[in-house]
Amino acid sequence: MRRAMLFLLSLPMAASAQNAPPGLAAIREADLRRDLHIIAGDAYRGREGGSIDELRASVWVAEELRKIGLEPMGDAGSYFQWWDIRRTRVGGSSVVRIGDRAFTMWDDIAVASNNTSRFEAPTVWAGDGRDTSIDVRGKVAIAQLVPPTTRGRETSVNSPEYRYARSAMQSLGLALTRRGAVGVVLIADSTAEIAFEGVANIASRGTYRVDAIPPGGGGRGGAGAAGAAAGAGGRGAAAPAPAPTFLVRQREGAALRALAGQPMHVALHLESFTYPSVNIVARVRGSDARLRDEHVLFSTHQDHDGVRYDIQGDSIWNGADDNGTGMVALLAAARAFQQQPGRRSALFVYHGAEERGLLGSNYHARSPVVPLNSIVAVLNAEMMGRNHPDSASLLGIQPPHLNSADLVDHALRANNVTGKFQLDSLWDRPTHPEGWYFRSDHLPYARLNVPAVMFTSNLHPQYHTPKDDPESIDYAKLTRMTQWLYLTGWHVANADQRPRLVPGFRLER
Repeated sequence: MRRAMLFLLSLPMAASAQNAPPGLAAIREADLRRDLHIIAGDAYRGREGGSIDELRASVWVAEELRKIGLEPMGDAGSYFQWWDIRRTRVGGSSVVRIGDRAFTMWDDIAVASNNTSRFEAPTVWAGDGRDTSIDVRGKVAIAQLVPPTTRGRETSVNSPEYRYARSAMQSLGLALTRRGAVGVVLIADSTAEIAFEGVANIASRGTYRVDAIPPGGGGRGGAGAAGAAAGAGGRGAAAPAPAPTFLVRQREGAALRALAGQPMHVALHLESFTYPSVNIVARVRGSDARLRDEHVLFSTHQDHDGVRYDIQGDSIWNGADDNGTGMVALLAAARAFQQQPGRRSALFVYHGAEERGLLGSNYHARSPVVPLNSIVAVLNAEMMGRNHPDSASLLGIQPPHLNSADLVDHALRANNVTGKFQLDSLWDRPTHPEGWYFRSDHLPYARLNVPAVMFTSNLHPQYHTPKDDPESIDYAKLTRMTQWLYLTGWHVANADQRPRLVPGFRLER
């Protein structure tokens, strides 16, 4: 495989068919900078999926596509494909009480799971949880949080304190429930106390899924394809609820030790509701009468994490790199294709609520605005403006993620003309701890055997924090990444043959 990759990277540019098109000049750093400062500025409040802020950002994108002159491809002649998010969360009126002491949910105490749970059981002080001689069977174990024994898989999400707290809760909670505890109450240490607001903020949001997909949508699947058949909390209705693990504030430590031995009453109830999200879809019609009904799909997402907990004086999680860079890159590519259409049509899809679990792309992949078999390739733009100026990644370039060598060849040839990036293949490996390939909007299409790759400059320390703002972006690099994305799509749009799937491709983790 290494030899094959080196060979592909060394391929010379073919003759005239591979020359840079005049439309490439339409991709300008000044446009990218201007657009990103608008859409990732504080005015859009982090564009949280399913919120009014995401909808406001979507209207801005649609208006920009209208100004460029793209054909609307959404519902009723609009740029919008509407669908509903089903959100399920632990209600704030849930009851947690030890003896006569009641704890206020999300203020005094936070629960890690998102399940209905009702029980009354005795409590026992379990120290730091490591003394296995303490009998916790059938009891609620109260313990002092200790540093985690293992590191969480997603090593780049949120603050270090948040990752510490969640990993510690998981490792100690699991150890005690394996010993028979029916619940676990952990007292925050100084590090977890810093993260308490973040843990409560994120846990209180609950779980998200597409509420329904039209039966037969896209000719494949139907309701349930994106988790619509799952019960509350994303679990089947018959699945038993796990023993809940709670985190309490450090200030409650002495009181909890004194309460140990008294019964704990837990009544966690779930509330579930729907609200709208949207995909933004537009097209530049192809110039070739034979090929214009085939589509090159340019993919990104418009949402981020909204307004959350404060980190160093900032609570607006702007999402400039994630995924403002992808948003403005697609606008630039749209300008280029509108100036000079390819033989095949270029379809631009901004997926809603990606951060809630690839919801918009799951919906569109199963209910596309054009026939799924007309989509010849998906080029996904995800975080393209950070890290070393000459390094980037193309995900889907090596097995088991490689589903089209033809598409990868187009991308490598385009890179030789535009970005000339040194490609970091580590992020595409199934052994990489981030599992990066499985976390963006190309994935639902790849699972349906549509040739797909992802263009990215990878994660960084400000990922999923309020510090991911427009001032942190390398705009020269973003320009080169956008040119690379566009030229790849241009090559695919004008090739005589559509990219072929790798024979026997099967996406596995």
